[in-house]
Amino acid sequence: MPVIAMTQEMGSLAKDVSLQLAQAGQLAIMRHEVLENVAGRMHVPGSLISRLREGKAGLVERLTTDKERVAVYTAQEVFDLADKGNIVLRGWGATCLLRPVRHVLRVRVTRPFRQRVAWLMEHLGTDDESFAEAEVRRSDDAHASRMHDQFGVTWGDPLLYDLVLNTDRVSVESCVEQIRHLASRPEFQETAESRAMLADLALNARIRAALKDHESTRDININIESKNGKAVLSGIVINAHESAEAARVASTVAGIVSVDNQLRLMASSRRFASAKT
Repeated sequence: MPVIAMTQEMGSLAKDVSLQLAQAGQLAIMRHEVLENVAGRMHVPGSLISRLREGKAGLVERLTTDKERVAVYTAQEVFDLADKGNIVLRGWGATCLLRPVRHVLRVRVTRPFRQRVAWLMEHLGTDDESFAEAEVRRSDDAHASRMHDQFGVTWGDPLLYDLVLNTDRVSVESCVEQIRHLASRPEFQETAESRAMLADLALNARIRAALKDHESTRDININIESKNGKAVLSGIVINAHESAEAARVASTVAGIVSVDNQLRLMASSRRFASAKT
C-alpha cells in the first residue's frame, strides 16, 4: 500500500508528476479535500486558508486566524489519508508530517527559478516578468516560513527527502518512473511496525483535532502519546475541570481503546516543585 509524499513548489511541475504518478500506479491523489475540510472545521471560507498558505492573507486575516488550529486540522487530514494507503499526497507538510513512517516515500520535485517564472508567465498569459518573479518568491517565502514555524526545518533541505528530482533535467515521465521504481524497493515496503507507527500518528492527530474542536479544551497545551489505541495524556492544566474534559474528549475519538490521564493540575505542580526545593 504505497504512500508517496511530495512537495508543492510553484512552477516545478510537481502537480503534473503527481497526476501522472497516480494514474500510472492506480493511486488515489489528494486534491481539494484537505482545504475544504479544514475550512469547514474552522467555519471560514476555503479561500482564506488558501491565502494563508500562499502568503496572500492580509494583516487582519493573519492576526485573527488561529494558525494552530489550521495546523492541527491539516495534520489530521494528512494522517487519515496516509493511513488508508495507496495515495499520493502533495504539499500540506506531508513530507515532514510523515517523516517518522519508514514506508512513506518522500519526494521533492523542483526546478530552477527562471524556468518556474517562465512557467507562471505562460500559465497566467502575461509578459510581466517582474510580477511573475514576485509571485514565485512570495510563494516560496510562504512555504519556507510555514515549514520552519511548524516543523523547525529549512524548506528545500535535501536531507528531508528520499528523492530529489529536477524537472529541468528530468522529464515528468522519467520522474514518475523513478518514483515508482524507488517505491517498489524493499526499503519502502510496509511492515507491521511501520503500519503501527502510522496508525498511532493518525490517532494522535485525531485526538489533537478533537481537543481543538471543543471550547473547553481548545486552549490547553498537553502531550499526547498514542499506541495501539491507548492514549496517554500528560502535562499541566489549570484545574480539574480541564483535566476531566481533556480525558473525556480524547475518549470519544474513533479508535481509542483507553485513556490514561496523567495530567497534573497547576496548583499541584507548584506544590511538587516547592517540595523538591
